[in-house]
Amino acid sequence: MSEVLNKNIFLVKEHVGMFKAANNYDIYDPESNQIIMECREENLGTITKLLRFTDYKRMTPFDITIRTPDGKQVVRIKRGISIFLSKVEVFDENDRYIGGFKQKLFSIGGKFSVIDENETPVCMLQGKWTGWDFRFMADEVELAHVTKKWAGLGKELFTSADNYVLNISDSVPTDNSARKLILAAVMCIDMVLKE
Repeated sequence: MSEVLNKNIFLVKEHVGMFKAANNYDIYDPESNQIIMECREENLGTITKLLRFTDYKRMTPFDITIRTPDGKQVVRIKRGISIFLSKVEVFDENDRYIGGFKQKLFSIGGKFSVIDENETPVCMLQGKWTGWDFRFMADEVELAHVTKKWAGLGKELFTSADNYVLNISDSVPTDNSARKLILAAVMCIDMVLKE
C-alpha cells in the first residue's frame, strides 16, 4: 500500500473552473501544504462531456485515478451510467478490484455502503441533508469524517470548486485497504451526491 495513505488528515481541493466537464482534484498534506496526491479524470468521452453540462450530470459515467505526484497510481474509481442508484468500483495500484460503494435508496442527505472485494460491508458513509458533513461509520465507531472547507464567497458563487477535509481515525490501521476505499469515497460524494 502507498505510504502516502498513512496520514490521517487530507485536504482535497477541487480545480476551479466555470465551464469544466472533468473532475480534477489535488490532495494536500495540511501540515506541509504540499500536494501528495492528484485525482484526475483523464479519459472523458465527447458525449459524457456534453452531458456534464446538463441535468443528467449525476448520471454520467466516470473513471478517475488518484496518483502520487510522480505518477504512481494509488487508487482508481470507476462507475458506469447511473440511472437510479450508483454502484462504484474501486481498484488498487495494480488495477485489482478491492471494493466499492452502493448508494442507498431513499436516504436523506446521502448514504453509501462501503464494501470490500467480497461484497462484505466495511462501513457506511452517512451524510446530513442540511450541509456538507459526512461520516464513515462501522456500527457505532467513526472511521473517518469529511467536512467542506469554505473557499470564500466569490469562489463558491461563480465556480463549481469545492474543498474538503478528510480526517481518518487512528483506529484504521495504516495498511488497511479501508483507507483506500475511504479516500475513493470522498471523490464520489461530490460526483454522485452533491453535483
